[in-house]
Amino acid sequence: MGLWFYPRGGSAQVARYLSLALLAHHWRVTLVCGSLGGAGALGNAATFFAGIDTVPAAYDDAVVRFRRGEDPMDAPFPMQPSYEERPDAPDRSFPSVSPAQCERMVAAWSRLLAGSDDVRRARIVHLHHVTPLHDAAAAVMDGVPVVTHLHGTELKLLQAIERGDPGAGRGRYAGWWAARLRRAAQRAAATIVISPRQHGEAVRLLGLDPATVHWLPDGVDVERFAVRHASVEERRACWHDWLVRDPQGWDEASRAPGSVRYSERDVDDAFFDAASGEPLPVLIFVGRFLGFKRVPLLVRAYARARTRMSVPAPLVIWGGAPGEWEGEHPHSVADAVGADGVFFAGWRGHDELPLGLACADCFVAPSTDEPFGLVYLEAMACGLPVIGTRSGGPPSFVDVVAGEPDGWLVPPDDEAALADAIVHAVGDPAERRRRGANAARHVRDGYSWNAVAARVTELYEHVAAAHATRVD
Repeated sequence: MGLWFYPRGGSAQVARYLSLALLAHHWRVTLVCGSLGGAGALGNAATFFAGIDTVPAAYDDAVVRFRRGEDPMDAPFPMQPSYEERPDAPDRSFPSVSPAQCERMVAAWSRLLAGSDDVRRARIVHLHHVTPLHDAAAAVMDGVPVVTHLHGTELKLLQAIERGDPGAGRGRYAGWWAARLRRAAQRAAATIVISPRQHGEAVRLLGLDPATVHWLPDGVDVERFAVRHASVEERRACWHDWLVRDPQGWDEASRAPGSVRYSERDVDDAFFDAASGEPLPVLIFVGRFLGFKRVPLLVRAYARARTRMSVPAPLVIWGGAPGEWEGEHPHSVADAVGADGVFFAGWRGHDELPLGLACADCFVAPSTDEPFGLVYLEAMACGLPVIGTRSGGPPSFVDVVAGEPDGWLVPPDDEAALADAIVHAVGDPAERRRRGANAARHVRDGYSWNAVAARVTELYEHVAAAHATRVD
């Protein structure tokens, strides 16, 4: 299995959970992946993928060079490019990376693959995203069938190039990269997409044979993400830990984790009823500060909803990789609109997320064209109803069971409708609990990683059998 990027986003979570589930299905997995930081760091491959045999591609030297004002693409192991265009980031967008620099990346990854006996013995190559790792695998493992696993961001880049969007869509080498990624994708024996909508987009943008494209949703660790009702004391202790004693929130000016912090009085006043001491309902967003996540829109909608709430429910923004954002910074928006009740918890380890969700009451994420939305399912598995939009992946699993609603879906980019849904969710605790119970049951019954891995292994066997027939 190959993951071009160091672990920080949803595809890394998928690679981790799927690898562990495949091991339980008696498939041996070697994961070749990006890595950043020493042991214990969130971006360190061995730490993040503990329990999985990993072959790390270390980006540390490239980041050091970037901080010295040098080109991180000139490092012995060049820095990963990104599908997004972000200012002052070492991983600049693919369309700003030259063809010669691409070949240096392919050469570095080829050496890494060739140096692993386990990699060279592989029966199947499962590659997350479409990247130059496809070219390296073709060079080193010629003849081994490839399964490409699309996560949506690569399709968003191709859409941006197609439209000529500002930023990555108009990069100097945008057309060259679009053609390169298409050729790489077309060599795969099978392609996994994670939502029904992606099927048609993958076929159109990458020029794939529709018969080779398979819809397999992401899964949830239903043992880790399960319904748990945190006590009042536990909620208080956790919010004090995350927002006061170990704050990780950060603002646009400093970009430093912990630059946004709160007092115990701030937390107690916002999260607990002053008269009874009982917890107030908590809204929570989890994710990166990417443009399509629409976090600034969420902040504005929350500010609009707060004046109409029956109780002043706080909004926790959990996420935002340090120093990384597209468009407006959500903290700057909160300051500008005077959004009382918004708290920035920062980027925290995935192991903390189940407890974070247990201390919340409703998940809200107004992404537009979210490729899939694994964190929505994780929140649902914990018994939280979700507020999302009628776009991208979430409509394929939110409110799909007739008579058993498990969330609220609103039109994308509709601030007023989003505010209305927030007011409804906050003001009707019985309905919120009913939809949350439906959500937990739906995820447990249909989206466990064990069930997803079983479908993936069936695809592997199909691909391997078809390959053997062609070779014979």
